[in-house]
Amino acid sequence: MKEQTANEFDNRPEMAWCPGCGNYAIRNLMLQVLGEMRLERENLVFVSGIGQAAKAPQYYNVSYFNGLHGRALPAATGIKAANPRLTVVVESGDGDMYGEGGNHFLHAIRRNPDLTVIVHNNMVYGLTKGQASPTTPLGTVTPAQVHGVAAAPLNPLALAISLDASFVARVSVHRPEVMKAIVRQAIEHRGFSLVDVFQSCVTFNKVNTLRWFTDNTSEVPPGHDPSDRQAAFAMALREDPWPIGVLYRHHGRQTFEKGQKMYHADDTPLFRRRIDDAAMRTLIGRYR
Repeated sequence: MKEQTANEFDNRPEMAWCPGCGNYAIRNLMLQVLGEMRLERENLVFVSGIGQAAKAPQYYNVSYFNGLHGRALPAATGIKAANPRLTVVVESGDGDMYGEGGNHFLHAIRRNPDLTVIVHNNMVYGLTKGQASPTTPLGTVTPAQVHGVAAAPLNPLALAISLDASFVARVSVHRPEVMKAIVRQAIEHRGFSLVDVFQSCVTFNKVNTLRWFTDNTSEVPPGHDPSDRQAAFAMALREDPWPIGVLYRHHGRQTFEKGQKMYHADDTPLFRRRIDDAAMRTLIGRYR
């Protein structure tokens, strides 16, 4: 394997994010993780949907696929199924992943494809000018919810654990070393890995600021057992303070792609397999 550095993943783009946006911190940390893991660019694919966070894959020097709003996970699942040897990372926002993509989020966890899902959670829609996202706290006033948000926020970690997602964690950009370590663990884990990332939206969210995340989070206690699902679920329900760290890990689940018959004994990507002409003619002939 050839040696990689963070700079090899940095295409130094012009970025359409507001000055001070937490997306920059996430990007910088992801570049460090990619470089330190010495991943090969030709075997790495990023996938996203639509939104400010969903622009992230365009700002790395990697292969990437931008899907429709909320549709990153089906595309990523298909990419991984077509070539199980790829490292596939999904990076999108809380609105795209938990709102428009909420249904796909549920069923991707059920299928357990080997994906690392990085969700930028700033508790607001940043691209479409600040309306409430699925994680916006109850009562928050936004440009669209002028009398305050009336719907209870989604708890993505508790939801993921309830569905037995195989790796569930929360990190925050104000704890960069913790974030780096956990993102690396998520990429190395085999199965659906969710990393919910607390970040600030400096333009549209004046409540959940970097200072707010600093003051209202704490690391998961050293004695927490991430293999204990009930304890992990209880931990996910805490909000005062919000826990930072790996909440749940299930090593025993079979991945979606491994469950497909064509990969039971051979992980050769489909596009590299030679088609048996005689067998194909026989198969087509059955349906004439």
